[in-house]
Amino acid sequence: MSLPENAQRELRPGESYQPLLSPEKKYAEVTPYSVLMGLAMVILFSAAAAYLGLKVGQVFEAAIPIAIIAVGVSGALKKNSALAQNVIIQSIGGCSGAVVAGAIFTLPAIYILQSKTDAAGNLLYPDLQVNFMQMVFSSLLGGILGILFLIPFRKYFVKEMHGKYPFPEATATTQVLVNGEGGGTGAKTLLVSGLIGGLYDFVVSTFGLWSETVSTTVLGIGQTIADKAKAVLKLNTGAAVLGLGYIVGLKYAFIICCGSLLVWLVIIPLINLIWGGQVIDLMNTGLAMTVGEMAPEQIFKEYARHIGIGGIATAGIIGIIKSFGVIKSAVGLAAKEFGKGGTEPADEVRTEQDIRMKTIVTAIIITLLAIFAFFGFGGVVNNVWQALIALVVVAVISFLFTTVAANAIAIVGSNPVSGMTLMTLILASIVLVAVGLKGSAGMAASAIIGGVVCTALSVAGSFITDLKIGYWIGTTPRKQETWKFLGVAVSAVTVCGVMLILNKTYGFVGDQALVAPQANAMAAVIEPMMNGGGAPWLLYGIGALIAIALTLFKVPALPFALGMFIPIDLNLPLLIGGAISWFVGSRSKDAALNAARQEKGTLIASGFIAGGALMGVVSAILKFAKVDWFLYGWEASWGQAVALIPFIGIIAYIILSSLKAEKE
Repeated sequence: MSLPENAQRELRPGESYQPLLSPEKKYAEVTPYSVLMGLAMVILFSAAAAYLGLKVGQVFEAAIPIAIIAVGVSGALKKNSALAQNVIIQSIGGCSGAVVAGAIFTLPAIYILQSKTDAAGNLLYPDLQVNFMQMVFSSLLGGILGILFLIPFRKYFVKEMHGKYPFPEATATTQVLVNGEGGGTGAKTLLVSGLIGGLYDFVVSTFGLWSETVSTTVLGIGQTIADKAKAVLKLNTGAAVLGLGYIVGLKYAFIICCGSLLVWLVIIPLINLIWGGQVIDLMNTGLAMTVGEMAPEQIFKEYARHIGIGGIATAGIIGIIKSFGVIKSAVGLAAKEFGKGGTEPADEVRTEQDIRMKTIVTAIIITLLAIFAFFGFGGVVNNVWQALIALVVVAVISFLFTTVAANAIAIVGSNPVSGMTLMTLILASIVLVAVGLKGSAGMAASAIIGGVVCTALSVAGSFITDLKIGYWIGTTPRKQETWKFLGVAVSAVTVCGVMLILNKTYGFVGDQALVAPQANAMAAVIEPMMNGGGAPWLLYGIGALIAIALTLFKVPALPFALGMFIPIDLNLPLLIGGAISWFVGSRSKDAALNAARQEKGTLIASGFIAGGALMGVVSAILKFAKVDWFLYGWEASWGQAVALIPFIGIIAYIILSSLKAEKE
């Protein structure tokens, strides 16, 4: 069993995509087994991801491990025709990673600020309080809003843009589900490459036999250039990231890398050249170093990445303007359904059935009213006027950035949710201060508002992956959409419960405190903003101008802006993977042979991603259990020197194995 030949390419005029499961037939999708298994996965992976994300600072994506478990369990139980049920399991279970990211990026910032003390040991913000139910509602309402805002865009992303977006994570997950169901040579290829990729990444992260990242600073001249000119290049040598690049493809990988190279080889050196001797504290965070004293990585963190955030936000607004037709048709459809009583078209095939637009619009209104009530009467803000302003901030930003999140996942498989949340916190803080909410109360309100938006964007980005998987395989969208709400609810309660327990057990401040890097970054933004600090508007503006200029020259602005925001070590291997994809798919004059080679390469790349994701969980668990097999001395002395040898080895493996493929 394998996906149709036209699953990942653009369709020719008059051609249509026929999924694996016939749209004309009905299949067992939502069953007691699939729902209970999905809920078990969402509880297990929500707890694990929250625990590991806060304890060791390592957030993993749950979709692929859940797909692997679903395939394994259905096989062990000898379930016939389990494919559609496994999609539901993965879709419900996949809520875990999305809700976790939304919650742990923002809400622990409240605990961090609660624990801050002055020189005498007195709490700085003794009246900064938040309770368990406020955190749950922040995650729950944000997740629901993300699902509702995304559903009207489903057909645009998964059907109208078929073959134009690579959907790397959806591709890998689909290959696991399909080949796990069908077996055969595809399953063998996926298993072997999964073992190779998983063991490769496990050896790097657990033993350190070679470095995960190779930098130009490993050479003396490279270190000198980094110190003096602040120019540096880095390459992540992981198998999973290389596989991601293969599926992303050369076109998008090249655009992403252009954005990255602009930042690291032009903008960062320019910032040093112009302001090297100055201390520039754009956000009043107490920064004391001059630009010239910073390493290139710190200049990126403090200044250059904000240009990427501005570019991402502007690209999102441009995307909304361009997709105005999609919004208009969704609104028109809703109006028509309200007029006709919401009856379902008789000729709509099973695989095109969404929750009715009338229901979606009604649910959005109810959810926004619930958010308003939560803000106004749930102790988040002081009065109804502030609640209304906060609601407008949440609704506008969530709606604008939902398509950005979906676009980013569709292109590169990575959601820039932290950057968009950072901008949300800044905007929310400015607006709340303007309407009289500042200090401790403002900090709590800003973090909760940020939690709603962050979860909405994270869930929307994750959900587009689920819907693409369902489109390729042929499940019913409405069933995925309906049961996603239950997954979000269970995940929200689980994640917030884990956060509460971890805060009481370890805390977020002190010697044995939880790492929580994203939440610490958010707390560092909220505190000065609520005490009269500023925002890096100039840098956001530069990013916006770059995005507008790219659009005028018909260069996709979002992938370029993603390249400016995502660290360069994760972008360069995308280019290598994309180049491999182009190479194996263009060696022959026989188009059918090129397609067969490309497909085998996609299977291998999917195996690398799946194996890396699974071993990432294992490595994080070992790290938490304080199992330390890392060869620190060897890695420090020789890690970077030998890293390129195994990296070239897996490049050779994917090329040679793909070129051995034969057309059917």
